[in-house]
Amino acid sequence: MLAHVAENTVKSAFFVPAVLSAVVSSSCRPGLCPKSTGRPEKDYAFRGNFVLQDLIANGQSMRTVSLPRGRQRLHAMPTSAGYEVRENESYDWDGRRRGQTPFTVLQHTISGSGKLRYQNRNYRLQGGDTLLVLVPHNHRYWLEKGDRWEYFWISMNGEETLRIHQMVLSTAGPVLKLQPSTIDHLADCSLRLVKGATSPGAASAIAYEAAMALYDDVFGSPAFAAELSLMQPVIDHINANLEKPLPVSELAGIVGLSRAHFSRSFAESEGMPPAEFVLQQRLQRAVKLLTKADFLPVKEVAIMCGFEDPNYFSKVFRRVYGTNPTEFRTTGMYASIGKLR
Repeated sequence: MLAHVAENTVKSAFFVPAVLSAVVSSSCRPGLCPKSTGRPEKDYAFRGNFVLQDLIANGQSMRTVSLPRGRQRLHAMPTSAGYEVRENESYDWDGRRRGQTPFTVLQHTISGSGKLRYQNRNYRLQGGDTLLVLVPHNHRYWLEKGDRWEYFWISMNGEETLRIHQMVLSTAGPVLKLQPSTIDHLADCSLRLVKGATSPGAASAIAYEAAMALYDDVFGSPAFAAELSLMQPVIDHINANLEKPLPVSELAGIVGLSRAHFSRSFAESEGMPPAEFVLQQRLQRAVKLLTKADFLPVKEVAIMCGFEDPNYFSKVFRRVYGTNPTEFRTTGMYASIGKLR
């Protein structure tokens, strides 16, 4: 089993195996790259599939890149990347038997086909399909006897990567139809991981770039934009009334949906349930008040942010930021928060 061998050793290294079972020509293949005398270097929308072709041409190699463990956790980190052609049914991955360390697999089918069982549904992955799965999880993907599967992949872990990929899974499911420019962008990320990224920061930057390319493709669609606009009145209402109770039934009424339908739609739009979103917005307001209005007592900050019980406010604040509101304010810890969560 050559692909994805490094997920369980992510703390010390990521591996980029790409041993092929077939010899691949470096010339253009049908459907992969249009005839052209030149190619732009930065705009994937105008590259055709040139980077994908470069990845294929570079495929007959194996490289291990050892990365020293830092004292700080990185929020996006590759665990493996590469390109393969498989023609043996021994290729078989069960998402419940790959350890307990969370990571994701983003795998694009170039040609041939593979099978995926995701929870209780079966899929046949063919050229142009992109698979996204989270480990550990109840899924299995494999190659059936007599089939051939050509693909490239990037496996990743880290808090932000997992969050983005869980949002994609909840919105679009495990089999994606991505834009050609996105596929080429992801191929570029995979190729750069195969050929370089010798420091943790460089590797993390590429992994994050891949996650954001996927995010833009899935959540930048017109259909998703329409869903976002549907929820905007709800978000505006929440932010204007954070000091008040905000029951889900009240929020659902703003857009005329049942509570159950609203909860599903809101989670797909914002990546979290409405109650969790409200809590997040309350805490973000609390951080601003604690840092910008230091004359306000902590108890008053709690009330202004919708927490009737100051003790509960302190408990929730500590759970999210690792310290209570008073310590947060007096020690200057807020200066280290670059992104409010």
